[in-house]
Amino acid sequence: MTVTVAWNPATADHYAGAGHPERPQRIAAVLDALRAPALAAVVRWIEAPPAAREQLERVHPAAYLDHLEATAAHGGGALDPDTFLGPQSWPSALASAGVALAAVEHALGGGTAAFGATRPPGHHALGERAMGFCFLNNVVIAARHAQSLGCPRVLIVDWDVHHGNGTQALVEADASIRFVSMHQHPWYPGTGAETERGVGNVFNMPRPGGLPRATYVRDFLAGVDAALRGWRPDVLLISAGFDALHGDPLGEFTLQPDDIGAWTDALRERMGARPVAAVLEGGYRLDLLAAGSTALVRALS
Repeated sequence: MTVTVAWNPATADHYAGAGHPERPQRIAAVLDALRAPALAAVVRWIEAPPAAREQLERVHPAAYLDHLEATAAHGGGALDPDTFLGPQSWPSALASAGVALAAVEHALGGGTAAFGATRPPGHHALGERAMGFCFLNNVVIAARHAQSLGCPRVLIVDWDVHHGNGTQALVEADASIRFVSMHQHPWYPGTGAETERGVGNVFNMPRPGGLPRATYVRDFLAGVDAALRGWRPDVLLISAGFDALHGDPLGEFTLQPDDIGAWTDALRERMGARPVAAVLEGGYRLDLLAAGSTALVRALS
């Protein structure tokens, strides 16, 4: 089975400043790894167009989008202490959202799983606020697109080491979307307690750093099983953050690339023939980004 990998060269143009961990080399590391000869037989490449305004406005108000565009047009600026919008960041954000949209479209229509090489990441972005390196919430934009294409029930799982607070905030009042997150706690952004249940559609598994890797794998899949109990999603979307791998400078989980492959296999088994699309979130050590992305795409195939 082939895996569609969606990408757009503009995702490399966002620049957050010297020394910032969310640097252009991240996306280069992912794309280079997935272009390796060993993956040539399983990867089908598509260049995605930028997201259209009406697709973004399913999630983000027009005034917020206008603010981001105007800020970039005037040379950029800091939106919070660690989220900087540069002159080329708005085209990159549009490209990143477009990659997420293309990934879900191809997963739904092409009979294959898909991976969207999204950058900048998205899962911290709130409806009207950028934060945590994120401007647009790519996975929720993709979820709303899937719903517009006839898939009303969407499961989002997030294994980034940081809680996807933006994703949760955007879906927690909507029972048509269920959200599962395992993340380090206490850690940035400080959200994601088990008691945060939304309308019964939020399943958080906050865990400390440094646990045995098998514990994280077991607990993550237990959360997925809880979300699936008595409920059948039409599509699975994965917020794939490779900062959950052991050695990432911004996290303290102990996972290995093999674990990414193992729980992707387990997710595919639970979904059966239903479509699966993943989008890139965090991950700040280049070799781990490459290894994690490779493990994910191999398992998706």
